[in-house]
Amino acid sequence: MITFFLFIIGFVFLFVGADILVKGASAIAHKLGVSDLIIGLTLVAFGTSAPELIVKIFASIQGSTEIAVGNVLGSNLINIAVILGLSTLIFPLKVSSTTVVKDIPICIGSVLLFIILAYDTIFIHLPAIYLIE
Repeated sequence: MITFFLFIIGFVFLFVGADILVKGASAIAHKLGVSDLIIGLTLVAFGTSAPELIVKIFASIQGSTEIAVGNVLGSNLINIAVILGLSTLIFPLKVSSTTVVKDIPICIGSVLLFIILAYDTIFIHLPAIYLIE
């Protein structure tokens, strides 16, 4: 019961804090002459990343790096699969040839690189001299 109560309190604080952050940041940006599009994109990017950053910081402090990595992967999967997928269902996106030729291979390559680097047991058997050079 106490966990549920703390969850509700945390959710209320998150909602109120996000509202204060958005209103304050947009007011400052308007005073500096920043366009509404840039304000919206920046606030959405920061607003969706700030809770993840807090989770990663606390997970790193407690030595739970798996939670931090899982948070990054889960966030990216949700952003790509759910957000982009739902947006595409509502309003079909036009894909340019540079996206297919350049951007998609880079995205796939970065995922493969992450997978290779995540398996640190591959590199643990190499002598340190090879890793320094």
